[in-house]
Amino acid sequence: MALAEISPIDGGGNCRLALTDEDKLGRDLVVSWMRDLSMDVQIDAIGNVIGTWRVGSGLPVMTGSHIDTVRTGGKYDGNYGVLAGLEVVETLQREGFTPQRPLSVAIFTDEEGARFAPDMLGSLVYVGGLPLEEALDIPAIDGPRLGDELERIGYAGSMPCPGASPHAFVELHIEQGPLLEANGVRIGSVTGVQGISWQEVTIIGQSNHAGTTPMNLRHDPMYVASEIVVFIRNLSRRFGGHQVCTSGKIDVHPNLINVVPAKATLTLDIRNTDNDELKRAEAEVEQFLREIAEREGVTISAKPLARFDPVQFDERVISIVHETATQLGNTAQMMPSGAGHDAQMLARVCPSGMIFVPSVNGISHNAAEHTEAVDLQAGADILLHTMLSLTTATFS
Repeated sequence: MALAEISPIDGGGNCRLALTDEDKLGRDLVVSWMRDLSMDVQIDAIGNVIGTWRVGSGLPVMTGSHIDTVRTGGKYDGNYGVLAGLEVVETLQREGFTPQRPLSVAIFTDEEGARFAPDMLGSLVYVGGLPLEEALDIPAIDGPRLGDELERIGYAGSMPCPGASPHAFVELHIEQGPLLEANGVRIGSVTGVQGISWQEVTIIGQSNHAGTTPMNLRHDPMYVASEIVVFIRNLSRRFGGHQVCTSGKIDVHPNLINVVPAKATLTLDIRNTDNDELKRAEAEVEQFLREIAEREGVTISAKPLARFDPVQFDERVISIVHETATQLGNTAQMMPSGAGHDAQMLARVCPSGMIFVPSVNGISHNAAEHTEAVDLQAGADILLHTMLSLTTATFS
């Protein structure tokens, strides 16, 4: 709740876009809490913050998430995973318990991708999936270069990227969906993350008078954009399973009531847990764009924004999470994540997994986002015991 006092919005949520002044204030507050716990705080060249309680020996067990939000974000998304990690460290220190390995808590830069594309940017650079120099040159949706914004807010760190791989990684997160609540289950043992395909589609037509241009002579990019939105909705129904498709942003020019538009730009978000199915969906969309461009006499171009294959988490970490949840008296189910998370990037370099707790009414990326306190506590308890189990786990 203290972190949520920074950059509040109507309805009780937060707007803390990556590398804004509000993000800096949030980072400063959480870093101060890390230092209160005598953690060694290091900042890398992409602005990821890693606080480590240097006890025991060997590589650390890492947890963490992000504190940046979407423009209409809630209090819990990302923030819960970071703050619960600090709660784990504080609890162990208070009880005088020393783990066998160091424990790290990470704040990853620009997980949301709401200001700098792609999403999970900081963790992607951390694991070597995106060159640092390329990431620093990414422009924000409001203009500034990422590297310049890092410098401006004082979070251009000196630690190199890629960063050091931890012994293991586990991320605690709200589900951001309705399944746990609908099934009456408290904990999700996350098996993996859906593949994600983002693209920006630009349609160039012919601007003309809305009253004098016959319908059969129009080259209307707004109509074409609407057809694309309907096509991907129907595609998701045809594919079924875990296939989901969304068009979340459309811009039209000149955006006047009595003018056939000249240009429309829309985003497509296509996801599936099966990479072959995801590729098939992408191919169908590509074919449809060619067909409707020819039929309507418009020009269509598609620019990839992000593409991540589905991720399967480490079976050993999944089992530790699931067994810990049930041993502590919780109902639990194994489930994939429909949203992208930093854990899917860490899975490239170390055994990784996730813990989900319910989202009330399945709502997230919304000021009404909420998780009950009893569920927040249960998730933090499971995170603590999972991290301790991981400190003694041997991975070949």
